[in-house]
Amino acid sequence: METGWLYLVVGASGAGKDTLLDAARQRFGNTKSVIFPRRSITRPTNAGGENHLGLSVEEFTRKKRAGIFALSWDAHDLKYGIPRSINDELSEGKCVVINVSRSVLNEARNEYPNLRIISITVDPDILSQRLHARGRESEDDIQRRLDRAKSYRVRGDDVIEIDNSGSLEDAITNFVMAIENPYLQTSHPYRYAESATLQS
Repeated sequence: METGWLYLVVGASGAGKDTLLDAARQRFGNTKSVIFPRRSITRPTNAGGENHLGLSVEEFTRKKRAGIFALSWDAHDLKYGIPRSINDELSEGKCVVINVSRSVLNEARNEYPNLRIISITVDPDILSQRLHARGRESEDDIQRRLDRAKSYRVRGDDVIEIDNSGSLEDAITNFVMAIENPYLQTSHPYRYAESATLQS
């Protein structure tokens, strides 16, 4: 059986990763061949946002030492972990889609040969509007996120870049298409939003 594909979704805060992931979960809801693993995060399970497994820092550290996580990283004073069970899913030929930090990309590239990185980008002005609209951060925090976003460009032959500056439905269609067709991108960053010929 051919090994399944691992899709790592990256993008600046406010780029729309969670919205696209939620839409993809709905699109693939009736199939068992596409898996969206539950992340472990060091915050309460009922903290809101994504459906995650809440762990204390001590619990997370114990699990990491025990080799429970396939990938893990720190961000925004939290710890994130991806369960090692994804390796079983991949060995069964299933596709695994997960939101990660770009800090783990090189590690993942060394570990998983069937890998695609889906990089979600957005126009800086639109990103600023979104960050202000959601009201989570202070003005200083927003500016720091905008500064980081300017340098947020992931490159490589395994990168599929999706521009989420325009129609949400177009971005969802392109996101789902990327998961369904890993070989659409094999030699250069492919900007789906620039192609008017792709259909859902």
